[in-house]
Amino acid sequence: QVQLVESGGGLVQPGGSLRLSCAASGSAFSITDMGWYRQAPGKERELVARILNGGSTNYADSVKGRFDISRDKAKNTVYLQMNSLKPEDTAVYYCYVGFVFGRAWGQGTQVTVSS
Repeated sequence: QVQLVESGGGLVQPGGSLRLSCAASGSAFSITDMGWYRQAPGKERELVARILNGGSTNYADSVKGRFDISRDKAKNTVYLQMNSLKPEDTAVYYCYVGFVFGRAWGQGTQVTVSS
């Protein structure tokens, strides 16, 4: 059974930075990609960023140039460095791990950007 443990959320002022981490364990299957979604109150869950097994990355237009996703394959851990945070980045952030047969999800971590 795959387990994902997220950390790094919290309250930050506009313009500040946060780094989210997500460590995966318990899987014997090959990982295809890892990434982050977010869901703000009253809105649908949206893809924030993902990193494919080969290292290529995708970002939502709203975070390009501000967020950076990276992965430590040896630790099965994905990171999301978030800079120049805006109030509209406030949401619950969910990490995922992709496999051939589907995805496993983290429990979510709250990010609040407010003065």
